[in-house]
Amino acid sequence: MLAQERFERILEILREKQSVTVVELTEKLNTSESTIRRDLTELNRQGLLIKVHGGATAIKSVLSREEEVITKSKKQQEEKRKIAKYAASLINKEDIVYLDAGTTTEMMLDYLKEYDVIYVTNGITHARKLMNAGFKVHLIGGEIKAVTEALVGEEALEQLDKYNFTKGFFGTNGIDLKRGFTTPDQKEAAVKKKAMEQCQKTYILSDASKFNVISTIKFADLKKAEIITDHLENKEFKRITNIEEVFS
Repeated sequence: MLAQERFERILEILREKQSVTVVELTEKLNTSESTIRRDLTELNRQGLLIKVHGGATAIKSVLSREEEVITKSKKQQEEKRKIAKYAASLINKEDIVYLDAGTTTEMMLDYLKEYDVIYVTNGITHARKLMNAGFKVHLIGGEIKAVTEALVGEEALEQLDKYNFTKGFFGTNGIDLKRGFTTPDQKEAAVKKKAMEQCQKTYILSDASKFNVISTIKFADLKKAEIITDHLENKEFKRITNIEEVFS
């Protein structure tokens, strides 16, 4: 069997099963383990699968579909709450903090303790909760994106340009080694990108379900932020705070 034929067969198996071991592939393709390992290395290099210890997993794709806030808020609640609590503990007195719209960053609001801080956000719900809790909050202007309750567009980008944040906390729809941080909406991606550029220190808050997922629009490379997550299997990811280890 030619290499290209093996590649196609491996990807076909992954589409069916989502994950496969080297041993399974050697049996199905009737070839050696060394050949299969080389094939997986090459397909991983091409970004067509995720090579893991002993096999491979399929790359997941979210593409352009964006779930509504109420739907997203019900998923991975316990994991998000742990991530949010740890993230909130990183905020210090006199910080100027950017809070990206999103369900995990919204959970941070329950754990904020520093009142001598300026919070800036593009999240309508975030701003209202911060105000009601007595925090200093600035809500950037712009076009309202109903699905995520975020403010986006040219006006939002212009307003962000005047800020210099000490810390920024962001959500993402996908995290991939080659394609970085991604999200479905181009306007929201632009706001995330601009806000991250204005931050001295940047954090991405993500539960384990977002890893090895690719959405439509890239807004930053992985090196641009430290990731705070609840669980990590792929040790190739760098600049990770795994709260599973922090609280163990």
